[in-house]
Amino acid sequence: MQLIKDTLLEKEKNYYSWILFFLYAAFFGLHALDLMLLKFSGIKQIYDLKLIHTRSLEVLKCMCKHITALDIEECAAGLVFDALFQATKNGTAEFVVEMLKARPNSFYTEDKNRRSILMCAVEYRQEKIFSIFCSVHAWKCRLYSTTDNRGNNCLHIAGMLAPDFQLARISGAALQMQRELQWFKEVQSIVPESCKKARNKDGETPSDVFTKSHKELAKQGEEWMKATASSSSVVGSLIITIMFAAIFTVPGGNNQETGFPIFFGKKSFMVFLISDAISLFTASISVLMFLGILTSRYAEEDFYKSLPQKLILGLSTLFISIATMMVTFSSALIIMLQGRWSVILPIIMLAALPVTLFMFLQFPLLVEIFISTYRPGILVKTKKL
Repeated sequence: MQLIKDTLLEKEKNYYSWILFFLYAAFFGLHALDLMLLKFSGIKQIYDLKLIHTRSLEVLKCMCKHITALDIEECAAGLVFDALFQATKNGTAEFVVEMLKARPNSFYTEDKNRRSILMCAVEYRQEKIFSIFCSVHAWKCRLYSTTDNRGNNCLHIAGMLAPDFQLARISGAALQMQRELQWFKEVQSIVPESCKKARNKDGETPSDVFTKSHKELAKQGEEWMKATASSSSVVGSLIITIMFAAIFTVPGGNNQETGFPIFFGKKSFMVFLISDAISLFTASISVLMFLGILTSRYAEEDFYKSLPQKLILGLSTLFISIATMMVTFSSALIIMLQGRWSVILPIIMLAALPVTLFMFLQFPLLVEIFISTYRPGILVKTKKL
């Protein structure tokens, strides 16, 4: 009897051991599956980057605590100020903020060309860092009066051409020119009148510096605008020709006695008429806008609002005219084929291809121009240090 009990007890232990084994296997299997899903979905990379950023910020705060105990000579010898300038060039706002919290006087540090941190932010077009400096009222008085070893103030620096890596982020020379004008006008709006008329050692005002350094970019912007307007106006002209002819050659023809179209009472015919009219009018507006671009004088100021707004309106109306042209074609097809949907539907699907292609090719450009033109100013709202 005791032998039977021992045997049953041993089997029960083995049974629970196997259960535990399978539970462990299931847990580690699910954990491995979880890791695989994280890896292939990209969440793991995002998590790792966030973790690196958090730990880097902790290390930075720890370093800043030690920097507070150093004097100016020790900071210079330890390349602290060099690191601050490098962070400004790269747009690392967190580094700049923590450094200025630790050593507020670092703001007045100058590089070998006697340019301040603010000038460096303007030169390399770093919006966040520029906004941080401008949000601190205590620095503004000295901020405007500082000049480098060539007599350039902050507005002179804004008038110089941005680095290539910053311009490369913006597609199209015209939009690059617009962005440069936005920077110049933003800095111009916050500096006193004396800075706007000040001359550097070459005898140039900030406006002179801007015109001189952006001469080639303005020329490239003009060529880009004209090329875009020319190709788009050709498409618009073709649509006008087709839609104008379509309105006088209605599907089914006209009644010989009354002169009215035979399918005048049908809803599909009204869709045909309305979409044809919309396509014709929007294509006409589009061509007029592109003609306005082609005949523009291409002054610097035109790149700021005038030319981008004309291009936005021209591309928007061209997109509407192409879409409504396809609606006109589809409604005419429905009228003529009299409900033969097995033929109508495939043709309508093919008719949607031009609109889809236009969206993929031109719509991103339209969105980019719209954002570039109507985006908020350079001076974004920032928290005070």
